[in-house]
Amino acid sequence: MMIITTILGTLVALEFFYIMYLETFATNSDRTSKVFDMDKSELERESVNTLFKNQGVYNGLLAVMILLALFVFVSKTALSVLMAYIILVAIYGGITSNPKIIFMQGGLAIITLISCIF
Repeated sequence: MMIITTILGTLVALEFFYIMYLETFATNSDRTSKVFDMDKSELERESVNTLFKNQGVYNGLLAVMILLALFVFVSKTALSVLMAYIILVAIYGGITSNPKIIFMQGGLAIITLISCIF
C-alpha cells in the first residue's frame, strides 16, 4: 500500500475517533453542540444523549476497522470498502440532514478512496 494511502487512511481513522470522542465522552460540550449544530439543551436530553453515545461507539469501531485494514491485514480492498461505506453514509447524511456532511465526514474518505485506486 502506498504511504500516502496509509497516511490518509490513518487521518480518516483519527477523524472517526474524534467523532467518537464528541459523541460518547463530550456529548454535552460546547464543541459537540457547535459541530452538530444542536443546542446544548437538546444534547442533554437523555434520549438524545443515549443515541449520541451509541453512535459514538459505532464511529470508534469504524476507526478501529480502518486501522486493522491498514496495519494488520494491509488490505487495500478492505480499506476501499470501508471508505466507500463512509462516503455512502456521508451522502445519506447530506441528503437527509445537512449537505455539508458529505464533505465534512466524507471528504477525507473520498480522497483516501481515490488514493486506493492509484
